[in-house]
Amino acid sequence: MLRNVSYHFSLIIVLISSTAVIVSSSGEQLSSKQYEDLGFTGLALCSDCNTLSEYVKDKELVSDCLKCCTEDSDDSISKITYSGAILEVCMRKLVFYPEIVGFIEEEKDKFPTVKVQYLFNSPPKLIMLDEEGQHKETIRIDNWKREHILQFLGERVKPNNSASS
Repeated sequence: MLRNVSYHFSLIIVLISSTAVIVSSSGEQLSSKQYEDLGFTGLALCSDCNTLSEYVKDKELVSDCLKCCTEDSDDSISKITYSGAILEVCMRKLVFYPEIVGFIEEEKDKFPTVKVQYLFNSPPKLIMLDEEGQHKETIRIDNWKREHILQFLGERVKPNNSASS
């Protein structure tokens, strides 16, 4: 219960800071690249925005959240799987992400198709790969707990049964 509240609080903080930038823009629809730059991935469910509305009573903020969410009834988003992933992060910034460090040091070996790539000044993100190893989706994981990373990779990355990486 406490972890759930903490997760939602972290989500709210990210959404508030991201939406503040959106609200201050000219009101036009943003491209998917602009949403990604703000920390949105398009993978948020609309129920997450409804949860946000329980904690934050700003209708405009919730409205902005709803602009880039995916309907919960469309369960196709939960069925998307990838053949691998790259966990990209700046080595110098790792000190600010103890949950990600813990995952890399203690849990990463459970996922042989997930590689760690250190790139200067890169925020922590998962680059999801298709069968050919091509980039399909980028997901920022700045505020994710280790258990969220484990759950996400366990559900979305196919086991290493025929990978030749």
